[in-house]
Amino acid sequence: MSNSVISVISRFLEEYTTKTSNKLKVVDAYLFYILLTGALQFLYCLLVGTFPFNSFLAGFISCVGAFILGVCLRIQINPDNKGDFLSISQERASADFLLAHTVLHLVVINFIG
Repeated sequence: MSNSVISVISRFLEEYTTKTSNKLKVVDAYLFYILLTGALQFLYCLLVGTFPFNSFLAGFISCVGAFILGVCLRIQINPDNKGDFLSISQERASADFLLAHTVLHLVVINFIG
């Protein structure tokens, strides 16, 4: 890797650790976990096969849906985006996230069959 790439990565990590709140870091860790889970499921599907296909789809759709809901939560609780979400408090965003997650997993459980 070149020096410029290393300097960009080091500056990114330095600014991330100093300027990002702990709430956002927790959400980022959750998003990273969900991303790895979906990638492992997809890799397993490629290596082993898709039988039973409904179970693979349910698990993968669960990961994709949870990732999207997590990104929406991160956008809503980010203080930099406060002007875009004036009528939505952090507590409301968290409650919406939990309700949507519950509905998502009810659908996924129903899809497994």
